[in-house]
Amino acid sequence: MLDSKLLDIICCPETRGALKIASAERLAALNSAISAGSLKNIAGETISEPLTEALETEDGSRVYPVREGIPVLLADEAILL
Repeated sequence: MLDSKLLDIICCPETRGALKIASAERLAALNSAISAGSLKNIAGETISEPLTEALETEDGSRVYPVREGIPVLLADEAILL
């Protein structure tokens, strides 16, 4: 689980907007798409690893994966919703 202090200082690299922890429902929907092989990131790469954690923009337009407790805040790694 991400530290709340970290969430206070990081932001979306594209929109500069705040990020929040993705809900269990959002993760379930994303993982369903990953299982189906239909989820791609902005770079067009198919995502094959299920997400255990992710950060979502406040407007719900993008999701960034969190791998081994580390947010991957690279524009190409974002998943457009």
